[in-house]
Amino acid sequence: MKSYYIKRFVSMLVTLWVIITITFFLMHFTPGSPFNDERTTNEAIQKNLEEQYHLDKPLIVQYGMYLKQIATFDFGISIKKSSQTVNEMIGRGFPVSFELGMVALVVAVISGITLGVIASLKHNGVIDYIAMTIAVIGISIPNFVLATMLIQQFAVNWKILPTATWSSWKHMILPTIALATSPTAIIARLTRTSMLEVLTQDYIKTAKAKGLSPFKIIVKHALRNALLPVVTLLGALAASILTGTFVIEKIFAIPGMGKYFVDSINNRDYPVIMGTTIFYSTILIIMLFLVDLAYGILDPRIKLQKKEG
Repeated sequence: MKSYYIKRFVSMLVTLWVIITITFFLMHFTPGSPFNDERTTNEAIQKNLEEQYHLDKPLIVQYGMYLKQIATFDFGISIKKSSQTVNEMIGRGFPVSFELGMVALVVAVISGITLGVIASLKHNGVIDYIAMTIAVIGISIPNFVLATMLIQQFAVNWKILPTATWSSWKHMILPTIALATSPTAIIARLTRTSMLEVLTQDYIKTAKAKGLSPFKIIVKHALRNALLPVVTLLGALAASILTGTFVIEKIFAIPGMGKYFVDSINNRDYPVIMGTTIFYSTILIIMLFLVDLAYGILDPRIKLQKKEG
C-alpha cells in the first residue's frame, strides 16, 4: 500500500504540472493583452506594466519564473486589482464557494441515493416512473437556466426567497437547488440501476431466506455494494459542482471564487486565472484520491488486491 500511495502522489503532481503547463501556454497564446484598455493606451505605461509583471520576457522564461513562484505557494498580484494578491482573493472567496459546493454535494448525494433506492424498490411502479421522470428533467435543464427560473418564480413572482448575496440560510436555498438538481438526478438514476442489479444477486436471496429484516437487507447488504458505482462518480460530480459554482455565484451575486474567476477571464487577469485554476485543480485531484480511499472502505476486497499487487 505504501508504494501505491507513493505512485498516486507522484501521478497527482504530474497531473497538476500538466494542468499548469497547458493553462499557462493556452492563456498566453490567446490573442489580446490584460493591458488593452483606456488606462494603458499610453505605450510607456503599458511597457512599464509589462515589465512589472514580467510579460516583456520570452514566454519560456515567464513559465520558468512562474513555476518557481508557485513552488512557494505565491500566486502573485492581480493585474486589474493591484492592491490585492491572488492568495488574498482565494482566502476571501473560497470559503463561500466551498460552503455552497459542499452543501449542494451533500444535498445531491442524500437526495439522489434516497430517490434511487425508492425507485428500485418500487420498480415499474408509479413512484419509479415519477422519480425517473424527475431525474430526466433534472439532467436536461442546465443549472444556469434553472437558476433564472428559480429567481423568477420564488424571488420575483412569489417574493418568498431572496435573489442574491450570501448573508443567511435563506440565501443558500435557491443556489443550492440550482447547483444540486442535475447531480441529484444523475446519482438517482445510477443508484436505481445499481440497486436493481444488486437485488438479484444470490447473497441477497440468501439474506432473505435467513429471515433478515428488509431494512437490514437493503442498508447492510444491498446498498453498500450498490454505492460503488456512485462513489466512482463522486469525483467527477464534485468537480462539476465546484466548477459549476462559478456560474451560479455570478447569477446570484454570491461573493465566492466565481466572481473572481469570471472577472479574471473577462479582464485577462493572468495571475488570477492561473491561481484559481491551480487551486481548484489541486482540490479536485485530492478529491479523486479520496474517492479511491472510499472504495477501499466500501469494499475491502479492493484494498486486499492492492496489497497483493
